[in-house]
Amino acid sequence: MEKNLSINSLLDTTKTIAAEIFNEKIYPWEILPYISSFIKKLGTVLPKKKYILYKKDVWIANNAKICSNATIVGPAIIDADSEIRNCAHIRKNVIIGKNCVIGNSTEIKNSILFDEVQAPHFNYIGDSILGFKAHLGAGAILSNVKSDKSAIAIKSKENISTELRKFGSIIADFVEIGCNSVINPGVIVSRYSNVYPLSSVRGVVPKERIFKGQNNIVKKYKKISNKFKIDGQVF
Repeated sequence: MEKNLSINSLLDTTKTIAAEIFNEKIYPWEILPYISSFIKKLGTVLPKKKYILYKKDVWIANNAKICSNATIVGPAIIDADSEIRNCAHIRKNVIIGKNCVIGNSTEIKNSILFDEVQAPHFNYIGDSILGFKAHLGAGAILSNVKSDKSAIAIKSKENISTELRKFGSIIADFVEIGCNSVINPGVIVSRYSNVYPLSSVRGVVPKERIFKGQNNIVKKYKKISNKFKIDGQVF
């Protein structure tokens, strides 16, 4: 087991209505095959005063904002205070958390978005998990299938086989993905990290890093009053 890739290392499961699905799992991608059945089970016990059955297997919080030309295909749950904007396409097996923004022409399938996620402009999210306050810049793509259609492995200290042919990314809590970036299948971007615009990301981006290029991943600066701290040294 690689602890830095575990659910607890990447995601605060108190920040999603789907917390239960992560129980008894080690790695977050292990839940992907179970999203559909979990939604159908959870939807039936959601409080009717707070959620409406929008159509078959689609439950939406009664204060969520849904644009009239957005498409939502069940099973799906959209939680409180979220906004689904113009021409968004929610395409089966999707849980969208509280205070999320799903924007113009964004497409999502078989994914869980934690609370306060933003995917506001022309994004694709396939077979992925986005943690608390994760943000995708305009045009960022979470690719979910390899060109040869083979099973996807996590390229870390060890090659961890997921045995999944469709698996996008784990975008951890507080991650920022720059505009027009491609996050390739099986990528993990760890907590508090940033990805530069126009990047093509593979493998694992460690915690609190800036991805400037595949061979140029640097530690983030931490500002202390008017000084900066790098590797424990104050400058």
